[in-house]
Amino acid sequence: MKDLHLICNAHIDPVWLWDMEEGISAAISTFRMAAVFCEEYDGLVFNHNEVVVYKWIEEMEPELFARIQELVRKGKWHIMGGWYLQPDCNMPGGESFIRQMEAGREYFREKFGKQPTTAINFDPFGHSRGLVQLMAKAGFDSYLFCRPGQGDCPLPADDFIWVGFDGSEIMAHRADTYGTLMGEAGKKVEEWMDAQKRKPEEKQPLAGCMLWGVGNHGGGPSRVDLEELKALKERTGEWNLIHSTPEAYFAQRREAAKAAGREEPRVERDLNSWAVGCYTSQIRVKQKHREAEGTLSAVEKMLSQAALRGLLPYPEKELKEAQEALLFSEFHDILPGSSIQSVEEASLQMLDHGLEILNYWKRRAFFALLSGEKKAEEGEYPILIYNPHPYPVEGIFSCDFQLANQNWSESYSLPVISRDGQILESQVEKEACNMNLDWRKRVSFHAVLEPSCMNRFSARITMVDKKPGNPAYLEEEHIKEACCYSNDRIRVRINPETGLLDSYEVDGEEYLREGSGALVVMKTDCDPWGMNRHSYREELGRFRLMGKEEGSRYSGTSNERHGSAGCLIPSVRIVEDGPVKRVVEAVMEYGHSQACIRYILPARGTKLRVEIRVNWAEKGAFLKWEIPAVLKEAIPFAETAYGVMEHRSDGEEKVFHRWCGFFDKNKKRALTVINQGNYGVDFMEGAMRISLLHSAVYSAHPIGDRPLLVQDRFLPYIDQGERSFAFEINGGDSEERREFVTREAVVFQEKPMAVPAFPSGEGEKGKPVILVDNPAVVLGAFRKGTANDCYLLRLYESSGKKQTALVSLPALGLELPVAMGACEVKTLRLAADGSRLEECGIFGE
Repeated sequence: MKDLHLICNAHIDPVWLWDMEEGISAAISTFRMAAVFCEEYDGLVFNHNEVVVYKWIEEMEPELFARIQELVRKGKWHIMGGWYLQPDCNMPGGESFIRQMEAGREYFREKFGKQPTTAINFDPFGHSRGLVQLMAKAGFDSYLFCRPGQGDCPLPADDFIWVGFDGSEIMAHRADTYGTLMGEAGKKVEEWMDAQKRKPEEKQPLAGCMLWGVGNHGGGPSRVDLEELKALKERTGEWNLIHSTPEAYFAQRREAAKAAGREEPRVERDLNSWAVGCYTSQIRVKQKHREAEGTLSAVEKMLSQAALRGLLPYPEKELKEAQEALLFSEFHDILPGSSIQSVEEASLQMLDHGLEILNYWKRRAFFALLSGEKKAEEGEYPILIYNPHPYPVEGIFSCDFQLANQNWSESYSLPVISRDGQILESQVEKEACNMNLDWRKRVSFHAVLEPSCMNRFSARITMVDKKPGNPAYLEEEHIKEACCYSNDRIRVRINPETGLLDSYEVDGEEYLREGSGALVVMKTDCDPWGMNRHSYREELGRFRLMGKEEGSRYSGTSNERHGSAGCLIPSVRIVEDGPVKRVVEAVMEYGHSQACIRYILPARGTKLRVEIRVNWAEKGAFLKWEIPAVLKEAIPFAETAYGVMEHRSDGEEKVFHRWCGFFDKNKKRALTVINQGNYGVDFMEGAMRISLLHSAVYSAHPIGDRPLLVQDRFLPYIDQGERSFAFEINGGDSEERREFVTREAVVFQEKPMAVPAFPSGEGEKGKPVILVDNPAVVLGAFRKGTANDCYLLRLYESSGKKQTALVSLPALGLELPVAMGACEVKTLRLAADGSRLEECGIFGE
């Protein structure tokens, strides 16, 4: 007789169609009744995961929490999964997944003395392949999940070995659902057993697993279900029904497979795709989440470097609070955008709370790291930029500062930027404010920042007769010429009749087709999940360049209070120009919506930055940004959690992280696009379409043949209003692109901090704190560890090839050569006193 492991649980969404207060109430009542049943019924084991729910019980009903601790000690209540919560399992970065596991491990060890070895994520809508390596290194040997089903994610079997990018393996099981309706647990067991009879003997499971318990808003076990299962256990003869745990099921399955000599199928892919609309719904939450991930990483690097130099204590408690805001926002109905509007707003508030903590400590770290910088000289305006990254960062850097005195004369105060006495190419631009007075300054300059240290630049003022000419008022006959731009490596042509990119050449090679960068409006239903689709390809129309009058009205220049009242300007214009960069702006419209696109064209290098501001008023529509490349036969690749996925050019919606692109292996060329907070893209016929906005109705859930919406009043649609996006396009050699693109994406997300600051001149200027010499080996984290008194350095091999990297800490006199496997994640432990650096486990042990 085989064992059928009955996993009693209660799926509790902290928020979804309800706010947190109701989620807390559901958790308390569910746990209360589960404790009663565990105490009353012999053999029953209740399983539950998620730190956040246990913390609610601990805070709101400590007596119940103590009962649960006792039940755990007796083996009647099982700590399952052991993560902070069930996050979305596609969009968080690799380090976020580690934090989810680490926070859960720390809490459950402290409160219950338990460390689960089966990870569970029942309700998320898909699963990144990058999870496998991280779970294996975190001590998990198995994974239990439900979605997506066979129709959306065909697998050779529901029992399989899941293989990660680096070759890591864990056992996996896909369950059909995570629970049962009230009073139907026995019925589900009988249906499960009947289904096994119909399978060929070689495909029958060696051990069975079934999840039961009322869920979706709590519930768990019920008396009627427990009695029915008790009766069923006595009369069934083919399967032995046992109340069990995920760990017990996987242990028996492992032993049974070994005894039977059966090899389970291996799955070497991500587990997708279902609910593809959730890669884009509620874009503000997604962008804020990406911002919080990047800010937390950058602040930890700065604080670690400051603490190791003895400049500032490392604020572990405060950063933990900020981290918990990030982790909660990753919940699988928050980050995917499938919750109600009040949850969206509360989640943005929570992320802002975390960001406020992080930005406070970012400022503290920055001013501590000014130590050893000399005082400003007479007439000098120092500009200090801290580069937290372990490698030089080259680019265009901008900083606003204020003159010591307002200039009311007819002459103009022109900043000149220098470094160590050498004049740098620089240009003034429109400052953030709109005060028509020569007082505030914004200056941009090209530079190479030294790694992991403070970089100093000096602005000095030269008086000139007038401000350098404002190219916004170039005569129209000059605009066509100005829209063709080149430096020593690139040639870019923007079409003044369409506002789109007609050419982007790098080193004489063309990468884009004419009309690139279009904003394309797609048809969608009003379902934010996109439950019944895999793509958004039915085009409704495209944004078109505005006429001069409409464009001027949208831009505001025709306002009667404008300096040139009634001024009409071209809808494609040059708004900044100088020795560092040229900025071309185009204004467009579609239906009731408008957009402003800015192209930032560099005087050096190959990176083309594009900024898009959309005032979106379309309902039930989907907006994409289209990049048709000339590399039609190239293979699409995109970043995922500590990994890179190869995709098919089939037009289906894919989930990705900070970059995507085409890699042409035959011609050895590649085109990559880095983003800020986008997660959806499709590839087809050499074009990538990055998803920007999905204006569905909040939590509009398809249910059979019923109408999706019952609408007799105004309904709010998702993402109405102004939204902003930023991208960086780069073309070049495919091997070079693969080596550098992830590093570039990190810098795009974690920008070096620039401040006009006046140092005290006190202290000692330190050496660079950390260096990593291989561009393909990325520093994913540099932070204080929780397991020991140490710092953790996370390295990730991003190119898919074996690598070696030398990790140096010049300020401490340490270095360590590290061998990295393809796509391997490796952790180093640095003693808190800076005495030694060594490889260690993922949590520092």
